[in-house]
Amino acid sequence: MSDAHDEHESAIKTPKQLIVAVLAGFIVPIMIIVLLVKFVASDDTVGAGSNAQTPEAIAARISPVANEGFTLLDANAPKVLQTGEAVYKAACAACHGTGAAGAPKLGDAAGWGPRIAQGYDTVLKHAIEGIRGMPAKGGNPDLDEVEVARAVVHMVNASGGKFKEPEVKAAAATEASAK
Repeated sequence: MSDAHDEHESAIKTPKQLIVAVLAGFIVPIMIIVLLVKFVASDDTVGAGSNAQTPEAIAARISPVANEGFTLLDANAPKVLQTGEAVYKAACAACHGTGAAGAPKLGDAAGWGPRIAQGYDTVLKHAIEGIRGMPAKGGNPDLDEVEVARAVVHMVNASGGKFKEPEVKAAAATEASAK
């Protein structure tokens, strides 16, 4: 048998190479550790232009959601009745502004003429209860009957009618405040 399998050659052939290899074995890991510590401990870890950690940005992130565009109303406060124009813009204009579903358009005397001829009480009843494609109270059940009446008067008078503005009775005002 031969002794070839026991023979192996080392890459280190001189004592100088041995010293360099031992020093490299100690110095290279130490250099890597020093560089990692320097990288982690550096103050410049935030990207340029980032202001995510400013006190203002943090305050904006943790502020309550309710502070963003919500108006809290007191449920026990007396209800403030809207004007006819405000009710028209909020509930009626979608159909009566465009003539959708056969609704007479605001200012169209020919379209409103037959309805005006039926009288205030009939037109108001149709507005409150709904008729054909029109939902009750224009689709807003939170509207008070006085608000619906004001909207009817606003639309009719803008379309050639001469309906009188409804009066707010004391009982209706206290009922509205009780809601």
